[in-house]
Formats: sequence, C-alpha cells, structure tokens
Amino acid sequence: MHWVPVVSGLSRLRFLPWEQRDPKALEWWRVEPWVEDGSLWEEFGAREVFPYRPRQGRYQLNFHEAPLACEAQGATVVSFEQLFRAWEEGLDWCNSGWLQDASVQYPIALARRPCGGLGLAPGVRSYGPRHRRLHGDAFCFTAALKGQVYYLEHPERLTLPEAKEACREDGAQIAKVGQLFSAWKFLGLDRCDEGGLADGSARYPVVHPRPNLGPLEPGVRSFGFPDPRSHKHGACCYRPS
Repeated sequence: MHWVPVVSGLSRLRFLPWEQRDPKALEWWRVEPWVEDGSLWEEFGAREVFPYRPRQGRYQLNFHEAPLACEAQGATVVSFEQLFRAWEEGLDWCNSGWLQDASVQYPIALARRPCGGLGLAPGVRSYGPRHRRLHGDAFCFTAALKGQVYYLEHPERLTLPEAKEACREDGAQIAKVGQLFSAWKFLGLDRCDEGGLADGSARYPVVHPRPNLGPLEPGVRSFGFPDPRSHKHGACCYRPS
C-alpha cells in the first residue's frame, strides 16, 4: 500500500506521475509559489469532497458505476489532487473509494488500527490502480450551489414519496446529497432533524455541533436509507436559482 506523507505549509502542490517518482524519497512532488490567476481556485476552491455509498451498502460500486453514482447526487468523482486537498482540510474516512484515475484510496487524518494500522502516518492511503470491475465506494466532489437548499416547513413528518411531492408543490425538487453537502459547506445550512433526499437517504447538516447531535465536529450526519414507505422525516428541498 502506498501513502502520501504529512506535509504542512505548502503553497501549491504539483503531483508527479507515479512512474516518475523516486521510490527512495518521500517527497514525490514539487512545491511552487501560488499562482494568482485563479486556476488553483477553479481546481480546488469552492468545492466539497464527500464519500458516497448507495442504498445497497458498502463497496457496491465498480469503477464505471462510481461516476454515475456521484453524478446522480449532483457531484463528480474526485481526482487525487482534490482528495488530497480534502484530507489536508481534515477529511478522515476509513473506507476506500474510487477516484477518476481508477485508483482506490482513502484519507486518514488520525492513524488507528482498523484503518491501515498505527505504524503509518496520517495521509491518503492508496491501493493503487484496481481492476475496474472490482467494487468499492466512491469519493465525490460538489461545487458551490447555484440555487437554494432548504428544509421545508411542513405541519407533518413525511415519507420519502410525500417529501418529494411536498417539494414539487413548493416549486422545488427534493435535494441531492451533493447539494446538501454544498449548502452545509458554503452556505452554513444547519439543522437538528433529518430530511429525506433524492437517493432515499435521510441526513441533516450540522455547522455548530451541540449535545444530542452526534459527533463534536461539524458535518453532514446520515441516518442511512430508511424504509421509504414507512419512515417519516422532514423534506430537504432544492430550488434552482
């Protein structure tokens, strides 16, 4: 397994192709001054990376299915550079997922035994290129929204079909996972009750952690994929601008 070592204080990274690396060195990149032409902002900025798995469960996507799963959630499968930047910002996920280059990797901010062991420093762990019919999760990234994500004020809690209909009646559509992550990250959407989403999952965004809302870190909490016909929750809607 290959991993990217911890490096701090970098202004810009240019990653060398794998075949050009020096296998005896840890520094497999060059550091260059920041370029003020907006290209790096376009590549890295105003985007949020998130791991995604479908209703079927963990490690159910092959390489060809992973981009489709991300696109269905209003997102795109990540490049290595985007995943690395997300890891620098604190992304920690102990399940591997597909990247654009057909590699399978996962970011670890806190080394621990179930996630590659305690002997490796934090970093982006890689299994390298994998056969494209093998299965994993997906890492997706979403850009800043061109619209509004909101939790519909409704007198009753709703099943998933009812939530979709309620959003339509409000001139909107039920939100996708990528849209919820974007609203949480860039617009500060903060809720303490779950809402149904287009993929059938139920999630809620937390910007300001507080008691009884899960972990002490901000994030988008997930209730998984409850029964769409019997489980009732709020409606998370998206209205394009």
